[in-house]
Amino acid sequence: MKRALKIIGILIGLLVLAVGGFAAYIALKGIPHYPVNMPAEIASLQVPRDSVRVARGAKIATLLCNECHRGKDGRLVGIIMADVPKEFGTIASYNITQDPVHGIGAWSDGELYYFLRTGIRKDGSWAPPYMPKFPLMANEDVYSIIAWLRSSDPILAADLRENPPNNPNFLVKFLSNTVFNPPPLPQQTIAIPDTANQVAFGRYVADALCACYGCHSADFKTMDIQTPENSAGFYGGGNPVLDKEGRTVPSANITIDKETGIGNWTQQQFYEAVKFNKNPRGGPLYYPMFPHTTLSDTEVNAIWAYLQTVPPIKNQIKRFALSD
Repeated sequence: MKRALKIIGILIGLLVLAVGGFAAYIALKGIPHYPVNMPAEIASLQVPRDSVRVARGAKIATLLCNECHRGKDGRLVGIIMADVPKEFGTIASYNITQDPVHGIGAWSDGELYYFLRTGIRKDGSWAPPYMPKFPLMANEDVYSIIAWLRSSDPILAADLRENPPNNPNFLVKFLSNTVFNPPPLPQQTIAIPDTANQVAFGRYVADALCACYGCHSADFKTMDIQTPENSAGFYGGGNPVLDKEGRTVPSANITIDKETGIGNWTQQQFYEAVKFNKNPRGGPLYYPMFPHTTLSDTEVNAIWAYLQTVPPIKNQIKRFALSD
């Protein structure tokens, strides 16, 4: 018996040493680097900067880029992000102005495309999970973002400010070395679905373009950017997102469950909620939800049509109030 206990004690000790060694390895390694393996057609990419693409890119930026990268003066110089869950540590967004040293002015179009798809920067460093990647976005929309980043938009004018300090904690390092990794480049051109197919177009806008499921599912740590519907609690809400004051604002259940979701909403109520942050139950919708005024009526109505096809989830979410 003593011999058995001794063996068990040794095994437990070895397990503790192994776990401790792995943790030390992750802590020292930090966020991983990856080889920059751009195909020739991406490395040589040159996106035409016509007015249509620039305008489309500016619209996408209002949905995806500006809120996270905008400094107090409106320039996209990066900020400490108070609305990132505290479990991820101190997180800052980057300077994405056209400054060649502190911003992205020295990046090629191909490098920008590769980064937006995979999260891998030109030096091989990888953007951790809190920086969105866009493996499902249509090629034309990625090109539009690049065209806008090259445009004369004053919020992108070269700015010498350095990125704010970024201090990801052990959890971010662990997730970046285990659960999350760069998504592969699409093997074929991705096209924007025909707007006549409301469900397909709505799925594109909600999942591939805006990634609404990221906030409106159960947790950022269990979201699946390559197959969004595999994300835990897909559109069932409850993700403990934060506002800009660091207060927890659980995301809403936007499945069509009649008791806990939006199954009793009308299409007009959904439209006003998305476009103007108007809660049909009374009062406003709170940040990180913001008015999506740049979405067209066609896009909002298509999202509504798509959500009717998402399996309902019964998940009662306590509504946030400023008095909380």
